Amino acid sequence: MISDTPQEAAFRQKARDFLAQHAPAHTATASPAAADTTQASHTAQAEVAHMDACRAWQRTLYDNGWAGLTWPREFGGQGGPAWQQIIFNEELAHYGTSAGFLGSTIGMVGPALMAHGTPDQQQRHLPPLLRGDIVWCQLFSEPEAGSDLANLRTQAVLDGDEWVVNGQKVWNSSAHLSDWGILLVRTAPDAPKHKGITFLLVDMKTPGIEPRPLRQITGAAHFNEVFLNDVRIPKENVVGAVNGGWAPARTVLANESMVIGGSSARFDSCANLIALAQKHSQNTLPRIRQGLAQCYIREKLLTWMGNRVQQDIRQGRRPSVDGSALKVFWSESRRDKGQLAVSILGAKSVATAAREAIVVAPATEADAVAPPDTEADEEIALWQTEMLNRFWASIGGGTDEVHRNNMAERALGLPRDLRVDKDKPWRETSRGM
Repeated sequence: MISDTPQEAAFRQKARDFLAQHAPAHTATASPAAADTTQASHTAQAEVAHMDACRAWQRTLYDNGWAGLTWPREFGGQGGPAWQQIIFNEELAHYGTSAGFLGSTIGMVGPALMAHGTPDQQQRHLPPLLRGDIVWCQLFSEPEAGSDLANLRTQAVLDGDEWVVNGQKVWNSSAHLSDWGILLVRTAPDAPKHKGITFLLVDMKTPGIEPRPLRQITGAAHFNEVFLNDVRIPKENVVGAVNGGWAPARTVLANESMVIGGSSARFDSCANLIALAQKHSQNTLPRIRQGLAQCYIREKLLTWMGNRVQQDIRQGRRPSVDGSALKVFWSESRRDKGQLAVSILGAKSVATAAREAIVVAPATEADAVAPPDTEADEEIALWQTEMLNRFWASIGGGTDEVHRNNMAERALGLPRDLRVDKDKPWRETSRGM
């Protein structure tokens, strides 16, 4: 446990006082674990209600001076040191409320605009982003450009003062609920793939943009595929340089990894698993006990690694734990917890899954999965969702394989992967069919 300095202790008490006064009104559930997702919303109404709740909490933070604690004041923040955000997040973890997906996009879009945006873009977009007035989505990945993002093919052609964009994006979280998006496009097909990409800001209400929610195995439709047909975007919406979009994209991706990897301490799911095993009289079985021991060990290791990063940040040092290491360790731990929980629940979880969780995309809203009717079903549905979402953890924010390469190159100093197409024009590179 990191000891607070007197200054930090005073700030912590101030945060506790604010949260005690305001957070309970935004707490939708007594279980922080259950509030850990937009992925559990099975109907369009539930998705909108969840997003509205996230916006309301973010506005409460902003209006009371608790949003953007480390952001510069000229962008609507408080201009404080990094340790203030760490302490506030530690205290917030005691409540079942958060800005959810909205908070994640603030953590990705904000740093990119602060580092690479024009003064006009910063003044126009950053304050409403931080207050939650405008919801953003990320339009990066494509059917043939996921892990190899620089291979994207969505094209933009300059026509007078506008870019005309055509292409398809996929796995776009909450795109159907978003007001604006950050978009990567191909603007120089004859340049090497990393050097022909441009970063654009796009109003999601622009004609030609069609988000299509993807119904997942849990019944939720958090992700989307987004089609762009002759979408016209003003040329002043370029972030950074034309054909220099890889730099702001890397800023977004780096912050995305830290947001995901740093989420492991939001709820004590190992304690929840132990209680689950005791409740269902599984805590004496050797296999279950071994799984709980592994869960406890991983959770402690994640806590200690997170503490090291926080201590480094508080003291102004470069983090001594690579962000990719945190992300991979977190995703593996989350996978194992979900699988262990369903093992503890046994046949009950399978029967309920068949009835409620595993669904084919509904034809209409009326066909969507209904929420659980009983407390027992809610408990089962929570852990089913955790298990069924295991690929979200290992794929979202960059696959575990990509992050292992990052660790090998950045942390271990191993040789970089051979890239035979590094200097080859994108038009001539091999792509999937």
